Amino acid sequence: MRVLISPSYGSPATRRHWTDTVDQPVAFTDDKYADALTADQRTRLQAAHPDGTACFWGAVPKHDTKLHDVVPGDIVLFTGQNKVRAVGEIGTIFRNAELADLLWPPTRGGPSWHTIYTVLDLAEVDIPYTELNAVLGYQPHHTHPGLKVLRGDKAQSVLDAFMITSGLFFSRACAETVPAPTADEAREAVRRAAAEELRTSSTTYRRTGRLIVVDRREARLVAAYREHLASCGRGPADRFYCRSGISDLYLDDAEGAELIEAKSDASHQCVRQALGQLLDYAPYCPAPPDRLSTLLPSLPARTDLALLHRYGIDCIHRNTSGAFVRAEAPAERRELMRSLWSS
Repeated sequence: MRVLISPSYGSPATRRHWTDTVDQPVAFTDDKYADALTADQRTRLQAAHPDGTACFWGAVPKHDTKLHDVVPGDIVLFTGQNKVRAVGEIGTIFRNAELADLLWPPTRGGPSWHTIYTVLDLAEVDIPYTELNAVLGYQPHHTHPGLKVLRGDKAQSVLDAFMITSGLFFSRACAETVPAPTADEAREAVRRAAAEELRTSSTTYRRTGRLIVVDRREARLVAAYREHLASCGRGPADRFYCRSGISDLYLDDAEGAELIEAKSDASHQCVRQALGQLLDYAPYCPAPPDRLSTLLPSLPARTDLALLHRYGIDCIHRNTSGAFVRAEAPAERRELMRSLWSS
């Protein structure tokens, strides 16, 4: 998996390109554009974008070497104004100067943006350069002036730190699992991955067709709780992929197997969402869970805590001093529900 860091706001021309081909998706089936495409390029575009429209971005020839191995499913971070302003997944990529010059007419004597790629599931985010630089080991004030392509550990560190999951990766992970009607078979099908901190500005849990992102506040809460677990000698905390989605935290240590779902606030809506996700994910846990728990930034209302406890679910929350405390479900209720969690 590769991660592109692509400037998208620095110059008037770049901002104009963004307005013309990202803010406004392009109908590539129109004769104006279709005639400039090869048969193979038309096929690839139609496969990635069946409705005949796509958001396009590109790169000039000096970046050809950097982009030689970029493929669909790779992630692109669009930068500008001292932050990552959007994240997307590459739908298809090819070289076509004629189409590029129609999309982005070059200045006199200027280069063509001849390496063209389309973007799936563009998600607006607000990640300051300081956070990105910290992940990459750059100086805090680095401004990311040009296109770069991250590979290997550096790419993975960005995906892990901001918990960005490409839809192509997710679909492949799930395709490798064997559809199974029983809980035991479902557990064997689970793909587990290291737990990561995510920093994006999105809905609490959003899966827009392909790209998967999680609320930034929620991710910071998860990161803080992971530090708490480490300080208590618990862990490691994992995540796992299943047909229902991606868990927030999963532990299987001396204290038993525990599935944890985090939410960015303690509202009734978030409690209900956490409850639903826990019950949905529980049958896919790699081991039958001994506990299901919500992770909230504060204690929920008494009626919402009772709702969780009714299903045998603990509530982990922060108290007024910021420490994590656990409001345990009644033991008899947990025992009653445990067989149902895994079935």
